[in-house]
Amino acid sequence: MDDTADTTDTAVGSATGPATSPARRLRDALEPVAMHAVWSAQVHEALAPHGFDFLTGYLTGRAAPLGEVPSALVTATFGVFEPGLVDRLWTAGRALLPLADLIAVRDRATAASLRETLGEADEERAAEVAAALERAADAVDGTARPLFSALRAQPRLADPFGRLWRAADLVREHRGDGHLAAVIATGLDPVRASILAELWVGYPVGEYSATRGWSDEVRAAAAAHLERDGLLADGALTAAGRQLRDDIEDATDASQGDLVAALPGLDALVTDLHRWSARCIEAGTFPDDDRKRAAG
Repeated sequence: MDDTADTTDTAVGSATGPATSPARRLRDALEPVAMHAVWSAQVHEALAPHGFDFLTGYLTGRAAPLGEVPSALVTATFGVFEPGLVDRLWTAGRALLPLADLIAVRDRATAASLRETLGEADEERAAEVAAALERAADAVDGTARPLFSALRAQPRLADPFGRLWRAADLVREHRGDGHLAAVIATGLDPVRASILAELWVGYPVGEYSATRGWSDEVRAAAAAHLERDGLLADGALTAAGRQLRDDIEDATDASQGDLVAALPGLDALVTDLHRWSARCIEAGTFPDDDRKRAAG
C-alpha cells in the first residue's frame, strides 16, 4: 500500500510547506492523538474534582512519570517553559493527588475519551497501530531521552484506545527529547528557540512563546538577540533564521531515524493516524489550528 501522496498532502509541516520526511510526517499525523489527554474535556472533567485546571493537569500529568523530582528537573526536560511557572505548577499539582493516582485517573479518562471520539469500529485497527508504535518505541535506545524513557517505563495499558494514545505519546516524547538536543546543539536558549519556532510555523512573534510563561522583557531581549545575530528582522525570520530552524528540524528528524526504521508500513500507519487526528479535531479534543498542530 502506497499512501505517500495522500499523507504528504495532508501533513501539516512548517510555514515553508507540507512535511515530507518520514519522521515529520509521522509526528504531524499523530499529534492530536498523542495530546488527547491534554485537550479532551472528558479528561479535564475527570481531573477537575481533584483540583486540577488546564495548566496543572497538563504539566503535572505529562511530568508525572518522572516521579518525585525537583521542579528544576521538570524545567530541564520540558525545555521551553519559564522555571518559575514550572515550579508553581509542579508544586501545586503534586499537592493535589499522589502522582501514581494522577497517572491512573488520567489514563482511564483518556482511554475512555479516545474510544468515544474514534468509535468502537476502529478498536482492532487501533490495537494494531498501537502495537506497531510500541514495538518501534521498544526498539530504540533511551539515552539522554528522560521524558521518553520515563513514559516507556510505565505499564502498558490494556484498553486498545488507551494503548494507541500512550504509544503515540511515546513517539511524541521521543521526538521532543531529540528536538531539545538539536536546539541545544545550536547554542540557542529556550526563549530564542521558541521565537524561531513560532515564526517557523506561522505565528507572529509573541503569540505562542508568551504561553510559556516568559515575561515581555525577557522575550523582547531574546528577539533583540536574534536580530543582532541576523536571524530575525522586522518581526520575521531572515533567510539565515529560516535555515537555522530548518536545520534544527532536520536534526530532529535524524534523531528519530532508528524509530522510524522500526516501523514497517509507515504510509498505512500515517494514513490511519491522520484519519483519527481529524476526528479528534472534529470532536474538539484538539485545536483546529494547523500552526498549533505543527508547533506541538
